[in-house]
Amino acid sequence: MPVAAPTILNRSASPQKLPSPIKRLVVVLVALSGAMAGGCFRPPPPREVVVYTALDQEFSKPIFDAFTRQTGIEVKARFDTESTKTLGLAGALIAERDRPRCDVFWNNEALHTLRLKELGLLAEHHPPSEGEYPAEYRDSEGCWHGFAARARVLVVNTNMVNEARRPQSIRDLTDPQWYDRVGIAKPLYGTTATHAACLFVALGEGDAKDYFESVKRNARIMSGNRQVAQAVGSGELMFGLTDTDDAMLEIEAGRPVTIVYPDQEPGGLGTLFIPNTLAVLKDCPHPEESRQLVDYLLSPEVESRLVMGPSAQVPLNRNTKEKPRIETPSTVRPMKVDFQQAAEAWNTVAEFLKDEFTAAD
Repeated sequence: MPVAAPTILNRSASPQKLPSPIKRLVVVLVALSGAMAGGCFRPPPPREVVVYTALDQEFSKPIFDAFTRQTGIEVKARFDTESTKTLGLAGALIAERDRPRCDVFWNNEALHTLRLKELGLLAEHHPPSEGEYPAEYRDSEGCWHGFAARARVLVVNTNMVNEARRPQSIRDLTDPQWYDRVGIAKPLYGTTATHAACLFVALGEGDAKDYFESVKRNARIMSGNRQVAQAVGSGELMFGLTDTDDAMLEIEAGRPVTIVYPDQEPGGLGTLFIPNTLAVLKDCPHPEESRQLVDYLLSPEVESRLVMGPSAQVPLNRNTKEKPRIETPSTVRPMKVDFQQAAEAWNTVAEFLKDEFTAAD
């Protein structure tokens, strides 16, 4: 019986080729296993955004926490003190201009944000909600965006000043009948500095200087707006000039105070409304996350939180549904102001105020 010839393996023949998709998968798996074995595999870094904010921590932190829950982006916030926060944060941003550490500046006023724009430190950004805000409260070039305003008002102790005698104008701070029983925050920073710059534009330099010299002679100079409101609420002062958020804290704490919106007579100066402002820093470390945060903060939902929260802010977004607890630019006579002109006047204003009020307390 014939024996079948043995099968001879041709070792020189080419090995069978793997299908191309499988080959690619093998290469990827080998590369990954090598990287992990060598300790080279790293998860992506956590997403974060750095914010310098002059808005009080008690008002802003819950909003940052909500943003983190919604997006997974951690907010690293730098807060500052009541008396120096705006100037201190703006100064830090200027000092860091060559190597920015901050992504977003949330200022509680407009003046120093505009100064940063003049120095070329702000990036252009046009959020989806931009057109929902009045043109006078935002930058046409997209470098800053105003939202959630406060008013500059007189807070009056109702136990000490009856309704017939209540002050009606910021000029009442200079009336000798109230000598040493009225107060104002030192006008070197914050909304009081913004108010001063706006008055220099509205009244003219000469009249504005006369006004502040008279205020210095007649009123107590306090470290901040919160201190003014608290002094009125406790009866230490009869009335003072402050912001609506600080006045509302006294009212809702049950103190015997009321708010007067100043200069409402026909042709009067009007009440100044100052928005919060947002800006993305040029060349910031986290540009994508910074734009996401600004877009989030400019939403009607966030503005509603500021309106109904303890700071009782004024909505500026036309789609914000929450009803404000204080008067708005549409319910009282607002002061007509050009924040750009106020920013341009600031160096002159600051030099005068520094000379007058640096030693005041």
